[in-house]
Amino acid sequence: MLRKPTLVAGFAVFAFLAAAYFAIAAGDLSSATLVTRSGEHEIDVELALTPKDREVGLMNRTSMPAGQGMLFSFDTVRPVTMWMKNTLIPLDMLFLDEAGTVTHIKTNAQPLSLDLIPSGGPVRYVLELNGGAAARYGAQVGDRLKHEIIPAS
Repeated sequence: MLRKPTLVAGFAVFAFLAAAYFAIAAGDLSSATLVTRSGEHEIDVELALTPKDREVGLMNRTSMPAGQGMLFSFDTVRPVTMWMKNTLIPLDMLFLDEAGTVTHIKTNAQPLSLDLIPSGGPVRYVLELNGGAAARYGAQVGDRLKHEIIPAS
């Protein structure tokens, strides 16, 4: 029979390990603001800053909480190509210039597809959101994303 202190300690260890797992799985989150005609929308973003981060992206995740996304930052302004290899959830992709202005939007990219998704021109950032989120936010070309890594924001 477990004593109450042992049970509480066991639960505390379990809670700590679960929190650590989800922190590692989701990465560190920071706050971004998507400014659209419908208003300002706060989004918690995980950053993909390194080539390895950008290569893995949101692969192998079975879900992503509403109001969350991944912000990819590229070293230079250039045309980029994304894909959905090993990505299990549909995504919307907002392609952004160096000032954080939306230049192109791809909605509901199909999970596991190997089709290439071009940026439609030179960009510095890509914001990936759950499929359908761009429509819910009212995102359009010309809207802006504010985040501490975007100098003009």
